[in-house]
This record gives sequence, C-alpha cells and structure tokens, in this order.
Amino acid sequence: MALSHESPGAGRAPGRSPQGAERTAAAASDTGSRSAPEETPRRAPGPTEATTPGAAPGTDGAAPGTDGAAPGTDGAAPGTGNAPDPAKPAAGGRRGRKALLLTIALVATLLLLALFSAGTGAYRIPTADVLASAQHRLGLGGAPLDRVGESVLWNVRLPRVVLALLVGASLGCAGALMQGVFGNPLAEPGVIGISAGAAVGAVAAIGLGLSFFGNWTITVCAFVAGLITVSSVYLLSRNGGKTEVVTLILTGIAVNAFAGALIGLFVFFADSGQVNQITFWQLGSLAQATWPKVLAVLPCAVAGLLVAPFYARRLDLLSLGERPARHLGIDVERLRLALILVVALLTAAAVAVAGVITFIGLLVPHLLRMANGPGHRFLVPGSALAGAVVLVAGDLAARTLAQPAELPLGVLTALIGSPFFFWLLRRTRRKQGGWA
Repeated sequence: MALSHESPGAGRAPGRSPQGAERTAAAASDTGSRSAPEETPRRAPGPTEATTPGAAPGTDGAAPGTDGAAPGTDGAAPGTGNAPDPAKPAAGGRRGRKALLLTIALVATLLLLALFSAGTGAYRIPTADVLASAQHRLGLGGAPLDRVGESVLWNVRLPRVVLALLVGASLGCAGALMQGVFGNPLAEPGVIGISAGAAVGAVAAIGLGLSFFGNWTITVCAFVAGLITVSSVYLLSRNGGKTEVVTLILTGIAVNAFAGALIGLFVFFADSGQVNQITFWQLGSLAQATWPKVLAVLPCAVAGLLVAPFYARRLDLLSLGERPARHLGIDVERLRLALILVVALLTAAAVAVAGVITFIGLLVPHLLRMANGPGHRFLVPGSALAGAVVLVAGDLAARTLAQPAELPLGVLTALIGSPFFFWLLRRTRRKQGGWA
C-alpha cells in the first residue's frame, strides 16, 4: 500500500503495463530493502528526484525508497520491457532487412520471369539460347540464333517484355503515389477514372488524325487528358479539407462513364482502321509492342519512376494528417500538385502504349503494405518493381492461356483485380463502421 502515499512525481511511466510496474517495484524493493528507511526522506517532491542520476523525470511506478535499484537496470527490473529506445531501432532494423529481402526477391523474380517470358510462346526458344543470343548482342560471347529465332526474340518478344515492365512499373508506382496523395487506400488510376480519361486523349488523337508531335502525339494527348482528369477528381472528392471515400468512388464512376461516352462517339465517327485502334485502347493489350513504342514511353516512365522516390519521406509525413504535416514543414498543396503531375505522367505513359489496364495500381501497393507496412520509402519503389512483375506475368498469361488466340490484358487484370477490390471495399467499410 506504499504506492498510495507516493509523491506526485513518482507516477507510473506512460506505456508501462501495471504488471511491469508491479514487477519493477518488487525487484527494486528486494535490492534496496536495507537502505529503504534512509532513502525515504529523499523521496520528497522537489528537484532532488529529477536530478537523480540515471532516473527519468517522474520515475516511473517504483515504490518509495527504490532509488537504489539494482545496477544496470536503470530503475526497472530486467524483462519488464522498459527499454523503448533500443527496441525501436531493433524493430526499424528488422523492417529494413525485410524490405531489403523483399527488394532482392522482387528483382530476382522479375529477371527470371522476363527471361522465361522472352522464350515462351508459339515459337519456343530455350532459355539457354535466349541468354546466348543476348550475350552475342552485347559482345560478351555467346552465339546468335537462326534467322527466325533472332527475329522473333528481338523484334517481337523482347519489345513486349520491356514494354510490360515499363507499363507495370508505371501503374504500380502511380497507384502507390495516388493512395498517399489522397490518403485513401481505394485510390487507383483506373478505379477513379484517370486511365479512362487518359485513354480519351489517346483515342481523340487517333480519331481526329492528330500528328502535331509526331510519334509523341498520342502520349502528349493522353498526358493532357490524364492531367485534366486527375485534377477534376482531386477537386471534386475534397470536402472540408479531406478526401471522402464515397465521393472518390462516385467521382470515378462518373468519370469512367463520361470517358466511355466520349470513346463511343469517336468509335461512331471513326473508319474501320481507327475502330481497330480504339478497340485496342479500350481492352488494353501489348500485342502491338515495338521498339519505337518502347522508346516513346521510356522517357516519361523513367522520369516519373526516378522522381517518385524523392517524395517518399514527405508522403510519410502527409499520412499523419494535413495539419501535422504542415507543422512539420510540408507544403501540402505544393506536394499534392507535384505528385498529381507525376501520377498523370506515369498513367499517360502507360495508357499511351498499352490502353486501359486497371487494378494494378490498387492491388500491388496493398500487397506490399501487408508484407512490410505502410512506409513509403520502400512502398514507392517496391510498387514499381512489383507492378512490373505482375504485368509481365499477366502478359505471359494473356498470350499463352488461350493459344493461338490472345486474351486482352486489360480484361485479364480486371477479372483478377475486381474481386480483390470488392474485398477491400468491404474491409474498409467494416473498419470505418459504414460510410455515413
């Protein structure tokens, strides 16, 4: 019952369990029982306690007379968990090692999958021959394939694999950035209409026969339309300084419907050749991959992917809330504007060469959060790597599951991603206790 007469400055430390405090008191009283009578007068409130060597201010659930705790315990019994400072670096170190292992695993998976995909198809090329041909092209030895094999590998397969890698990385990174910007796990370029908006720009360039930027015309039009769309979604989904889930999803539905109507108009007025191209944009596919298309999308994708990780720390601060982020020196509106531009660039680059491919940006960041937590320092580059893995695997499945026909890649990703989105929607609603 000595605790009831303890001075106000000797309250239990925040974060320590009652059981830990009891063990601390018991252990300390055992070690200091002989000196307790002499130590008791020094427990009076005042500066003495605050300046006691090795004692934290307001120490901490110890019974009166336990200033002379056992050496090395810092006023706490061993095993009571009263060592937060070493524990946090240890947890951070474990998470850092886990992120490193995940990165290595993603890179290795991507390389193996790309190598396997380059040799798989109607014309089978053994993996050893793929490596030998690549070594020969790089001047590192090896041997070239026969004329047909070289043509299939370097003019058909490899452009498609590289394009899948760039598009998947762009969509995965864009999804992670959008969820950080909106502070909402349901944000994704396809779900809220940005992919459809960018597709309208590309379809307009096709239907109107625009060519004022040469090979870059479709990409520029897709970028401008994507930027307009993401800006509209951002402004319409804001209410009272925050982004509402229901408003975000309803805005995406409206944008997708409006974009579909515009695409339908262009189909109505287009000739047969243009209709085939527009259908390609609607379904999403990498069947028309060529090296010129890779070179057309490469600058936009690489620029966005290189810039995005530099915003990871600020996204972590923004996840605390707008007001705390402002107090920590973050210009929230400028940050959002910059990231919206990066998202529009990445999405436009992907849509301009592959059409509308949805759910990559929604599924990939969530899987990585489940694996390593919400920190954006790993999440942003990790989403790019995982998005590349998912889309290379998806493209391989699209062209091999129904041989000799080829499934539309956008249809395949929607078939897989829609159930995941439905589960995520119900999970988020249950956690929030409803949308009202």
